[in-house]
Amino acid sequence: MRAGLHAALAAAGPRFWLRDARLPAALTAEGGDGLRLCDVLIDSGRIAAIAPAGSAAEGISLEGGQIWPGFVDVHTHLDKGHIWPRSPNPSGDFAGAIAAVAEDRAAHWSEADMRARADFALRAAYAHGTVAIRTHLDSYLPHARTTWALFDRLRAEWAGRIELQLCSIAPLDRFAGPEGEELADLVARYGGILGMVTRLEGHVHDALPPDFQPMLDRFFALAEARGLALDLHVDESGESGSRALREIALTALRRGFRRPIQCGHCCSLSIQPEDFAAETIARVAEAGIRIVVLPMCNLYLQSRAAGRTPRWRGVTLVHELAAAGVPVSLASDNTRDPFYAYGDLDMIEVYREATRILHLDHPIADWPRAVTATPADTMGLAGRGRLVVGAPADLVLLNARGWTELLSRPQADRVVLRAGRPIDSTPPDYRELDAVVGGVG
Repeated sequence: MRAGLHAALAAAGPRFWLRDARLPAALTAEGGDGLRLCDVLIDSGRIAAIAPAGSAAEGISLEGGQIWPGFVDVHTHLDKGHIWPRSPNPSGDFAGAIAAVAEDRAAHWSEADMRARADFALRAAYAHGTVAIRTHLDSYLPHARTTWALFDRLRAEWAGRIELQLCSIAPLDRFAGPEGEELADLVARYGGILGMVTRLEGHVHDALPPDFQPMLDRFFALAEARGLALDLHVDESGESGSRALREIALTALRRGFRRPIQCGHCCSLSIQPEDFAAETIARVAEAGIRIVVLPMCNLYLQSRAAGRTPRWRGVTLVHELAAAGVPVSLASDNTRDPFYAYGDLDMIEVYREATRILHLDHPIADWPRAVTATPADTMGLAGRGRLVVGAPADLVLLNARGWTELLSRPQADRVVLRAGRPIDSTPPDYRELDAVVGGVG
């Protein structure tokens, strides 16, 4: 189907119908579960009409295949991506990842090195159908000055193809002293999001230190003084003492913090006592905090020990959070680096694997929104992630007709439209990076 469909789209004018197409109902104006069989009119790069199947007298038939809006990946690490061939993580665990990345950053992260790897990753995401990405950037001074300037240029270079948002990441205690002021100023200068990890430098996510609350208040104050939104790495472990999420919610409520907050990972919530977990979720909902789940990375990192079968999946309480009204997104996280040896910024892979890991099925319900509309709202991208009249015709066309067809195969034959025109959706060849990271990996 792909070759013929691509040719027909390339030959179409600015106005044409996509006939006999299935749309995830959750992404349409009507909402609901399941798939809607429709005809979709594209005109001058936008969705001009969505009508019941059979409405269009002529056009390009998708033969019952699906249409999705361009994907939104709201938690990635483009500065780390693809370093695995030169800096693997021999233990595969969280501590090993921290050590391997620190060594690689000190030895290799020049502007040219980061540019080559990040541009490769962006081209892969673009080919897979992603229209917007938020990336966390390791923000350790003085290195952070080079990183933020580079990614600001990449953001400008990719404008119109991928909307790129920038977010800092450093251990919480890095923001406690004068360095925190400079980091917050750097983030504000480049129009970024203030982010951190709730562990301290040299530590993993475990029991909260005695001075955690003063450091957290300091971090909130830095954001308040500059009008910055927050995006935090939280409780990324299976340690019951890792309880930062509740404290973040209570702090936001106490301070009346009004800027958006996203918290990622929150893994330890799933091993807390039921009453504590329920109370934490209630406070998260009350504070208006959004949650992003990184199922592939946490499945890889958590509960890992040599010679021992993992006992849990390392992911948070997504169903309970969603039931409480907390917006939940899914995202790629790391790609081919010591925190996750795999991945390609392919949101269909993320959605497919998340469905299996987290049981986002029976019913599918609103979960298609977790890789489209929900992260688009988190990023403040009006009109993105939805199949509605007036939305950009930045679409992903799939041969798959039903849910099991979609989730059973990688959908490597997808056709990606930008402004209604087909693009080359061939991902870049890993061989391009040989001169940068070496080896095969």
